[in-house]
Amino acid sequence: MKILVIDDDIAVLKYLRAILKHNGFNVLTADNGHKAFELLSKNQDVTIVITDIIMPEQEGIEIIRKIKSKHPHIKIVAISGGGKMSSESYLQLAYAAGANATLKKPFGDRELLNTLHHL
Repeated sequence: MKILVIDDDIAVLKYLRAILKHNGFNVLTADNGHKAFELLSKNQDVTIVITDIIMPEQEGIEIIRKIKSKHPHIKIVAISGGGKMSSESYLQLAYAAGANATLKKPFGDRELLNTLHHL
């Protein structure tokens, strides 16, 4: 199974890539929405996207909407540690935009893997 992880925090990208690869997933990473859509256009076999909500250049909510309109079969997990609003508020917006699941940062390995297995 191929997963695309989108987060502007390089430490978060490395952490998620390590967990996912260790558990047998094929992982692509992007630090912004523009790179993510380039990767999606070249990798039609991506089945899950994990995206942060608060990012410069392109917000996660916009990314979720675009993915759902162009690739409705892709499952999306939105992650957020909050910002101007609480992380719960951002994650509710993510559900409204089309996310299939959400995780509040910080989350652990088991929580992430359980979320992916229940998609």
